[in-house]
Amino acid sequence: MRLIIEGWRFYPHSYCLVNQHQCLELLRRPDLTLYHRDLPPFRPHWKIARGLLDSSSEQLLERIPSPPSNEAGDVTLRIAFPYDLHPSSSTRTFVYGTAEFDVPPGYLKDSIPLPQAMAASDATIITPSEWSRQGFVRAGADPQRIVIVPHGFDPRIYRSIDSQQKAALRSKFQMQQDAFIFLHVGAMTENKNLPLLLKAFAAVARRHPHVRLGLKGLDEMYMSDRLLAQCGRGLTQAEGNIIQPRIGYWGSVWPAASMAELYQAADAYVCPYTAEAFNLPALEAGACGMPVICTAGGPTDDFTTPQFGLKIESRLDPSLRGATARQLTPLLDSLIHQMMSVVERPELLATARDAGPSFLASHFTWKHAVDQLIQVLFPAHEKAPL
Repeated sequence: MRLIIEGWRFYPHSYCLVNQHQCLELLRRPDLTLYHRDLPPFRPHWKIARGLLDSSSEQLLERIPSPPSNEAGDVTLRIAFPYDLHPSSSTRTFVYGTAEFDVPPGYLKDSIPLPQAMAASDATIITPSEWSRQGFVRAGADPQRIVIVPHGFDPRIYRSIDSQQKAALRSKFQMQQDAFIFLHVGAMTENKNLPLLLKAFAAVARRHPHVRLGLKGLDEMYMSDRLLAQCGRGLTQAEGNIIQPRIGYWGSVWPAASMAELYQAADAYVCPYTAEAFNLPALEAGACGMPVICTAGGPTDDFTTPQFGLKIESRLDPSLRGATARQLTPLLDSLIHQMMSVVERPELLATARDAGPSFLASHFTWKHAVDQLIQVLFPAHEKAPL
């Protein structure tokens, strides 16, 4: 099996991280020859960030050869933005894409509508969730040419820890040992719905003054610090006074090992999103044994269970972004209720500590994801008889 990947390496972007983890797992497959062609970054200001993974993994990624100029692979998989559905030199072409709200023409190379791009191509689109798949279908894609391959996590890094290890990590991050710490990881963009989270946190902090909220952004790529400042404008002065001394923020690029430690140091993960294609931080948080408070009806439904996923009641609002777009509206009272629940009911934390890592390690590691990916890319492949 000859696979040519056209995509990004060594940028702190979700597409790049997904690509790298998939490549590392693909390199373990002895019956597959892997090539990688680097594509230019989407934004000129993007900078290569080394050290996101361990040095041996990054060396393996760096050693993936470029395809020879005359090489026509069995499959080409593109994983970059905007989406390029043009035919490749390989026998079959696949394009990774995500549809949070919609798939406008600007998401496609040459800014052409999705139905037009697919009509001129035989490429198949790979996307990580049913929510995202439905976004492509609503935008005019042929449902038979949209397949789901979920994301995964590395269980060697993202795992639950004991109370002694947790205390050590809190000291490392200068967190109060007796505080209840909520955590949110993301770009702080509109779909993350930080204004609702901040308002809910203010209500919880009013009743439970020992709660804290940790926010991890990415300033260099998304200017998350500026976006977060804008998110606080809808708060009352009283709400701002309550949350201001109870919020911690980190905006620099961190390696995966440090991100896992941040999850492990906190108590509960919270993500009241309006639209996501998958939500990889929620998966990683669940794998670290955290209860995950997330919007009901979205992509996190695909990989959470009631034992560790606490759903925020939501309403579907398809009218805000055009005829083919949709988003969810999580309800403030429901978010407050779920956040109060994890503070007041320690048994929820104990259940999630075991249930999340156990379930996700059985279904959503990168090995599971790449097993599915190979079935999609090479459906007729059979191992040669011994």
